[in-house]
Amino acid sequence: MSNNTSTSSLQQTPSSNQSPVQQRTPPRKRSPKDFDFFEIIGEGSYSTVTHAREKSTGKEFAIKILNKKHIVKEKKIKYVNVEKSVLNKIHHHPLIVRLYYTFQDSYSLYFVLDLAKKGDLLGFIHKMGSFNLKCTQFYVAEIVTALEYLHKKNIIHRDLKPENILITEEMHIKLTDFGTAKIIESESDNARANSFVGTAEYASPELLNDKATCKSSDLWALGCIIYQLLAGHPPFKAVNEYQTFQKIINLEYTLPDEIPDVAKDLIKKLLVEDPNHRIGADTPEGGGYEALKSHPFFEGIVWEKIHHQTPPELKPNPAVHFEKSTSNLDDEPEFLNENNNELYYHQGSTDFSKTDPEPAQDNTN
Repeated sequence: MSNNTSTSSLQQTPSSNQSPVQQRTPPRKRSPKDFDFFEIIGEGSYSTVTHAREKSTGKEFAIKILNKKHIVKEKKIKYVNVEKSVLNKIHHHPLIVRLYYTFQDSYSLYFVLDLAKKGDLLGFIHKMGSFNLKCTQFYVAEIVTALEYLHKKNIIHRDLKPENILITEEMHIKLTDFGTAKIIESESDNARANSFVGTAEYASPELLNDKATCKSSDLWALGCIIYQLLAGHPPFKAVNEYQTFQKIINLEYTLPDEIPDVAKDLIKKLLVEDPNHRIGADTPEGGGYEALKSHPFFEGIVWEKIHHQTPPELKPNPAVHFEKSTSNLDDEPEFLNENNNELYYHQGSTDFSKTDPEPAQDNTN
């Protein structure tokens, strides 16, 4: 892959979601110097997420910083462009992370996103061990609401898992991490992907058997998450990925007594080998989201404007034995006041087609 081809595909493109007035008067372009950068709050294979504050407004954000050289070297350009396209296609849904700005300097791309101060769903599972039925019902209902919106937009998440479900200060969810998402352009797009994406414990049988992915693959992952919230561990777990995949392909899992019967029934209807037969699938057998939301598991859930409702107090499943974590449930990621601006205020050309300057050497002792 030539440098010109690689870099040009990462150039910024104007959003198609702007009104005519916005198109005539585009907003001022941000740069790293418009923000104070604080501590790192997340790290991925080719990105770092930092807590940041916009100087002019005082508003706090999470900024995802993607290293250009690494993106090109590891052939991740497609994933970066997909994530931006998906986030631009989502119109400020309250349960999905919002992309506010994108910009770049000579080293990095920057995505300015919602800041979720309570961390992610996995962090709460680690602190509590599990969720009781009432908590599980509410948070799964929020996940279903977000998934229904994505699927109506012809977007498949493809990496739905507790780490990618953020928790806001008001204790609502925000789905995040759309780097491996799929925008369905045609029926053939909804039928097949060309490579494995996602996380082993939440991968669907069709992905492992046929490298196929569809909206129903997200529903499989939903079943795994319901199981994990109530039992404290995912249904398919082994000593290595290969053995985990074998368990998934062979549907080798058990439903422990700690999971209430109404949840067992929903899990069994989601963890079905044939994606067309999963409850919620947009097929005659699956019944669509109407069938999923009508399942007795969601009894008492008021679906309308669920993001405005008061979440239930977090409590663990009393039937699950768990050695209490030393961390307090009210603890949240520590947000520091000292900035790390010198790490991000690089000088040099922002023309991505030019060679990156080498970082200045620190000769102080």
